[in-house]
Amino acid sequence: MRVYLVIVDETEEAHVALRFAARRAAKTGGVVHLLALVPKQAFNAFGGVQATIEEEARDRAEVLANSAAGELMHESGKMPQIAVRVGDGKTVINDYLQDHDEVAALVLGAAADGVPGPLVTHFSAHAGSLQCPLFVIPGGLSAEEIDRLS
Repeated sequence: MRVYLVIVDETEEAHVALRFAARRAAKTGGVVHLLALVPKQAFNAFGGVQATIEEEARDRAEVLANSAAGELMHESGKMPQIAVRVGDGKTVINDYLQDHDEVAALVLGAAADGVPGPLVTHFSAHAGSLQCPLFVIPGGLSAEEIDRLS
């Protein structure tokens, strides 16, 4: 079974990547894994405050992932696997791919304007060492264009 890994956040390009992956999964009999990233907090001055900030960020990521899962369920009729991880995005994604060899493609959305984004920039520069294909979906695509292309 094909597994499409989508990194979800609050950006429009993540939404575009999710729609593309959902459509591909539906057409190929595959499934989508959603990975929400929670950046590690940089300050350590007050452990309790830092823990609260990290917990709030994790809660926001879980809400975001569950919202995306609902969208996906509506689009494809299948519930995705959801993971929320704390840490540097590049490292977390690499670790996830190492632990989940069933992933057939990493699906990222590029920003519609300007630089494509830090994850797209990093993973496209290191695509040769990935253990699965990288799909970079242009963030400026409309829903109709995504439907036509997927």
